[in-house]
Amino acid sequence: MALKGTALQNYNTELVHRIEELREKRDEIRKILQVEEEEKANIQKDLVVLTKRLAEVDDSLSRKYAYTNEYDKTIHEVEAAYSKILESSQALLHVLKSETIQVSNKR
Repeated sequence: MALKGTALQNYNTELVHRIEELREKRDEIRKILQVEEEEKANIQKDLVVLTKRLAEVDDSLSRKYAYTNEYDKTIHEVEAAYSKILESSQALLHVLKSETIQVSNKR
């Protein structure tokens, strides 16, 4: 009977030891979970900041693209008007030369 008592005591000791190992592993995982939860929270905070910044940059880009389009339109209109002025100047110069030749021929 003493042998059975000793075996039972050994089993009990081994069982307590194994349970303690399981608790230690669980506690290690809990520490890892806590670190990862903190990392997750930090990433979420960063994501909020970055999302806000992205929206600001998108808005700024949209406005600047609109300004660029307005400049392009104005430049195009001015160049077209300038081209017409050049054509008119060229035509006026041609008329002036013709008139000058006609006046010179009448003398």
